[in-house]
Amino acid sequence: MTTLQSNSPTFRFTMLVIMVFIAGFVQGMLLPLLAILLEQAGYSSASNGFNAIALYIGILIASPFIEHPVRKYGYKPVISIGLIAVIVTLLLFPLWQSFWFWFILRLIIGIADNMVHFSTQVWITSTSSKAVRGRNIAIYGLAFSAGFAGGPLMSNLLAIDERLPFVIAALFCAMIWVIMLKLRNEWPDNTVETVQQSGVLGRYLLVIKYGWFAFLPPLTFGFMEATIHASYPIYAMRMGIDIEWLSFILPAFVVGGVITQIPLGLLSDRAGRKRVLLLLATVGALIFLAIPQFEHHIPLLIAAFLVAGGLLGSFYSLGLMYMADLLPRQLLPTGNVLIAISFSLGSMLGPVTGGVLIEWVGQGSLYYAIGSLLIVLIVAGLIFRPVYRGEQ
Repeated sequence: MTTLQSNSPTFRFTMLVIMVFIAGFVQGMLLPLLAILLEQAGYSSASNGFNAIALYIGILIASPFIEHPVRKYGYKPVISIGLIAVIVTLLLFPLWQSFWFWFILRLIIGIADNMVHFSTQVWITSTSSKAVRGRNIAIYGLAFSAGFAGGPLMSNLLAIDERLPFVIAALFCAMIWVIMLKLRNEWPDNTVETVQQSGVLGRYLLVIKYGWFAFLPPLTFGFMEATIHASYPIYAMRMGIDIEWLSFILPAFVVGGVITQIPLGLLSDRAGRKRVLLLLATVGALIFLAIPQFEHHIPLLIAAFLVAGGLLGSFYSLGLMYMADLLPRQLLPTGNVLIAISFSLGSMLGPVTGGVLIEWVGQGSLYYAIGSLLIVLIVAGLIFRPVYRGEQ
């Protein structure tokens, strides 16, 4: 299904990049901000981690149901409703500081944020030719990472007023929503037999068969991202690291990913996605396993997070690129659903695992957890063999 008037490719791509920046910004702000507020309110690290997974439960709940509305109504209405829901929910956070109220609001944010994230993601992958896909998805990942890096800086506004971060973020989202209204609606490709006749279950099984390994990097990235931003503030305070340093440590990981996002995307176009992923995972695992030896040396710790982010911060976009390489175009919406589900599962496991490990293991626990997961990914990558390449 197509529109009578098409969007300018440059305007469309620019708007999609801005919207995914917003999705990253909201997630990046809420994880450390609410973790700090709940820790100061006296909640345990395990309870804090449980509250943090609400956002990813929302993403997980929404993921199987977003594909149908996008195929039926197009990208723009789904994005618009998602942005409106994010705006309203952000304004509700300061009204009542309650564990379960915030849990429900995080759940709604997860659903709404995924509506924005999924729709922009499919729109970009579906409208990018294979020649420029790596570059476009790298820029997409860069935008999300930049938003995620900027989000934690909002925690500094807590010293002025606890309501200020939520209000500013809501106003920012509202401005983008107004600009987004100029974008014309479009629909994904629904024309091929594999989409029309294989059925929902058949599509999911085909996607898993063709590209199961491509979903592991987003899962790993979700685990790392949620662990670092939701559990690490608690871990740092328990280990005696000043809270002021978190404004440098947390963004360092994301900034590293921002710096290398496009170069790694272009490198994977030439050297191959899987080869690049395995190399990055190997070096990243070594760094995280070594961090406990110098975690109280703050300059070294920040440098390690910066380098680790540079190596691993592109895992979501590299997994997305690899998935797009492995699947036919008509299965990309279903593949994007599984990317979102994988990311959500990793993001849910991160805070829960992190909270338990902080309580029971203590020093070094988060680093060892991330390093071990990267080793599992490396082994899986050595086993995986592509079955089908979508555009070859």
